[in-house]
Amino acid sequence: MEPINDQTQARLEKRRKLMEKGIAPYGGRFETSERIADARQNGTDEREVRLAGRVTSHRDMGKSMFCDLKDSSGRIQLYVQKKVLSDEQFDLFKHFVDLGDIIGVTGKLFTTHAGELTVRVESFTILSKSIRPLPKEWYGIKDTETRIRQRYLDLILNDKVRETFLMRSRVIGQIRRYLDERGFIEVETPMMQPIAGGAAAKPFVTHHEALDLDLFLRVAPELYLKRLLVGGYDRVYEINRNFRNEGISRRHNPEFTMLEVYEAYGDYETMMGLIQGMVVSVATNVLDTLVVRRYDGQEIDLRPPWKRISYHELIEERVGKDWFTISPEERKARAIQMGVEFPPNSPDYEVSNAVYEKTIEPTLLNPTFVTHLPTEIVVLAKQNKQDASVVDVFECVINGQEIAPAYSELNDPVVQRDRLLHQAAGHAEKLDEDFLTALEYGMPPAGGMGVGIDRLVMMLTGSESIRDVILFPLLRPQT
Repeated sequence: MEPINDQTQARLEKRRKLMEKGIAPYGGRFETSERIADARQNGTDEREVRLAGRVTSHRDMGKSMFCDLKDSSGRIQLYVQKKVLSDEQFDLFKHFVDLGDIIGVTGKLFTTHAGELTVRVESFTILSKSIRPLPKEWYGIKDTETRIRQRYLDLILNDKVRETFLMRSRVIGQIRRYLDERGFIEVETPMMQPIAGGAAAKPFVTHHEALDLDLFLRVAPELYLKRLLVGGYDRVYEINRNFRNEGISRRHNPEFTMLEVYEAYGDYETMMGLIQGMVVSVATNVLDTLVVRRYDGQEIDLRPPWKRISYHELIEERVGKDWFTISPEERKARAIQMGVEFPPNSPDYEVSNAVYEKTIEPTLLNPTFVTHLPTEIVVLAKQNKQDASVVDVFECVINGQEIAPAYSELNDPVVQRDRLLHQAAGHAEKLDEDFLTALEYGMPPAGGMGVGIDRLVMMLTGSESIRDVILFPLLRPQT
């Protein structure tokens, strides 16, 4: 608990005196006539309004005061006059309403000589007394972690931060509309699973006492959504929380939001059209532009058609035409010269993938479909008919990071079992036998895709870090 300073002590004293006067410092329901933004938009002189919000500025001019009142939609100026309020009410406002207090006001709109729409306050109610004063130096704080740790203050004091999270909500809403209009149904699948499947990631482990059963927080909902394809749902999606017990970085948070979507009788090319159309729709409807400016001033052009290039072609284009013809030892040596790190016993395909992820992917700002990755990387995808060494997949890269992997779903239960056994290094007990049983009943050919919602919002809002678009990202506890 933070120590009580002199200002906080003074506000606690005001709280005590309010209670002595019979005035509740923490009021109840207050019926507003509209939000502040609506009052500003429909503002006409002498129209009566009832508004509520937080006091964010306070200018005392003796027998009158100007204040700013702010709610989630915007800000409006208040004009408090001694000749309008009773002496008791005016003194109450003057001496007991502080910056940060939440109040409700009733009054009439008017426009000042400076052209500012203002509420001439005729009555007010204290709804919540702010005991701690809002920090004046907040905008000068350089330590982003401090602002994230007290996100509530960040939202009160930083309009840009609040707008980012409002935009996040609009983005998700538009994604839902886009999919719903195309016949997809939204579903929910378990967040606690007996087997951590659907992605190669380290899970969080929990324990169910009644069943004496270890469970895993899901790393992906994929295997459950495919069960629904078996069950006869042709188009399904889930906007879900996933959990991976891995590192924290500018692009990673252990708890994150994904959209996973599956379409029976489609393939990875079906998913290309879906993600391109969806992102264009979101940008058009939420941002009203298809050219997005990054935090560093660079522009991302979302106008279709998006570039398409194979994984092998892209690596050869960036690091040399001979990359896949030299020996594995030479590839490792060249990767080390490029400053790419990987475990010493890494298989050959992981060396190439490390080069791709460390030196190529971060340079792809405009949307790029990187297609046909090595089979070993994506064990749940169908092999390409012309080249068995690759699978029919793409990674949609925007803003230098993977936004959406997608593929033609593997629906052969025999091949799928072999792939999963190989991934699990022969440990059959790690296989999701129920999923494999479902496949044996027959899953239609399908296209499937995962979309990183946090990364998509980062790109659309021009944010530098994933922590800028997650309200309460995981932080190390303060000591």
